[in-house]
Amino acid sequence: MRSLILGGARSGKSALAERLASASGAPVTYIATGQAGDAEMAARIAHHRARRPTDWACVEEPLALAGALRRHAAPDRCLLVDCLTLWLGNLLIDPDPTCFERERSALLEQVPTLPGALLMVSNEVGMGVVPMGALSRRFVDEAGRLHQDLAQRCERVLFVVAGLPMALKGTLEPFPMESAG
Repeated sequence: MRSLILGGARSGKSALAERLASASGAPVTYIATGQAGDAEMAARIAHHRARRPTDWACVEEPLALAGALRRHAAPDRCLLVDCLTLWLGNLLIDPDPTCFERERSALLEQVPTLPGALLMVSNEVGMGVVPMGALSRRFVDEAGRLHQDLAQRCERVLFVVAGLPMALKGTLEPFPMESAG
């Protein structure tokens, strides 16, 4: 089963994804897309690391997400990606002008074919004012397009507000591994 978990900053979406990963009963591989570019981001990453169970594998992949998913997916494994908006930001500022479209297309192609369980966490950023800068507007637009495309490819889409999850597609219930993939 593929799940997209959306919510605002500090909404509880990562904690929900971690609970669902634990409830899957499968070995978990956590795919982290964030990069510690400053002390504040380093502290956020450290907080996430401290919260995860020590037996979860961790893969850090800021750009080639589809390749990481392909390498680590297995019928009896749960992959947790946190987070797609950090990944999107990494792609948009990459100096290679072809990186964004290539990696985005690869992800959208890869997601439906993956065996096992997949949980993808992303920030919903399109519910506020239109940003003033061109790069910020592009980021919001591309995040919205990515979420729409992934929602079509996922069996479950959840939205988290104030720690409370709402099912937009599928169910809130944890998924059995035998039906995943």
